[in-house]
Amino acid sequence: MPLDQIDVDKLELDSNKKEVKEMSFLDHLEELRWHLVRALVSIFVIAIIVFLFKDFTFKNIIFAPKESNFLTYRVFCALGDILCLTPPDFNVQAFKIEEQFVTHIKVSFFLGFIISFPYIFYEIWSFVKPGLYDKEIKAARGIVAICSILFLIGVLFGYFIITPFALTFLTNYNLADTVAQPTLTSYVNNLTMYTLPTGLLFELPVVMFMLAKIGIVTAKDLRAYRKIAFVVILVVSAIITPPDMMTQLMITFPLYMLYELSIYIVVRVEKNIDKDE
Repeated sequence: MPLDQIDVDKLELDSNKKEVKEMSFLDHLEELRWHLVRALVSIFVIAIIVFLFKDFTFKNIIFAPKESNFLTYRVFCALGDILCLTPPDFNVQAFKIEEQFVTHIKVSFFLGFIISFPYIFYEIWSFVKPGLYDKEIKAARGIVAICSILFLIGVLFGYFIITPFALTFLTNYNLADTVAQPTLTSYVNNLTMYTLPTGLLFELPVVMFMLAKIGIVTAKDLRAYRKIAFVVILVVSAIITPPDMMTQLMITFPLYMLYELSIYIVVRVEKNIDKDE
């Protein structure tokens, strides 16, 4: 009887463990859901604020790069006549009844995501952090601030550098007697393409850091694939920028510098891993 009783107790204990694991998994999903909800709420709240300040948003942010007094044009013109560039005077047109309203909503959420990105990443990190070891948490200290800064630098780079050069090239490119009069949707889509992907591409060092921590990427591999990486960066630059060699090189150079920085980061990660072992 005692042995039978022990077996029964073990079975009950095992079943209880399974229930605990199942509940823990459901709690895990519930926690993830609330992190995502809070991140979406932050985007929605900021989007509403941006939506309410319609005139300021479009005049001082969205349409600013097409004006001759934009900061980038003034800085480059101050450096000399050779570097001076300004886009031609053009009007942005809306051909569909709903185009202005739909674009207004799109821009609001677009800016809402950019402004709330630090909080979004904080929510992601808050969900991932409890599953890491103390050493991993210590190694990733300040990752929210670093990712947020890199993303915002990338967005600003796309806004102040890529956008002015792209607009100048595309609006000055003429075929026969055609005149560039872009639609509102086309203008906003191009502005989005020059800024948001650039901000995400600037997260390359952080991505390499994570991949090195889990052993997928090594510094030896990154050095061996330098030439391939340079070609890939050129292709990506050609996709997110207009067919202008100057603009492509302006995004290729910083991205390749980020690749070299990633190699240095991976080397440091490998040294720390060897030291711990």
